[in-house]
Amino acid sequence: MTRFSLRNLRLRPGQEQREQLELDLGSLTLGGATYEPTPSVVPAELVVQRAQSGDVFRLRFATRVWGPCMRCLDAAAVDVVVDAQEYESADAEAADELRSEYVVDGELDVGAWAHDQVALGLPDPILCRPDCAGLCPVCGKNLNDEPHVHEDVVADPRWAALEALRGDVADDT
Repeated sequence: MTRFSLRNLRLRPGQEQREQLELDLGSLTLGGATYEPTPSVVPAELVVQRAQSGDVFRLRFATRVWGPCMRCLDAAAVDVVVDAQEYESADAEAADELRSEYVVDGELDVGAWAHDQVALGLPDPILCRPDCAGLCPVCGKNLNDEPHVHEDVVADPRWAALEALRGDVADDT
């Protein structure tokens, strides 16, 4: 985890300090699937700006995340550009909304903040391509490679009672 000490900053209101950091983003696990940022270590810019009532943090970096497509399980890549801001009030009694969860004991946990921002920057769903057809629900083949339909789809016997009800409703109308 990358941490940035805020204790030694000697900023007056309106001043800012820029830092170039190397962030190790680590992998993300979403829905049981693992997604890897590439490269795993990225250059980032951290800007700390002193305001009258606290500090404003800005974090910028870009990465590419690789993992399985959520429809067909082929490899998918997503570019993520992070430009995030956080605020930390100088007032120790300030409300939670004015406090950053990434500032603990005078240190900004830039690694955790960056990791969370990558997760928030991912699209939902993560796809190998926008028109991904997914997997066939009958045979499990990739519909992108082999588009097909099954003519004789056998109904699941567990639904037989509901099928009978549907037939009764159709007969009544």
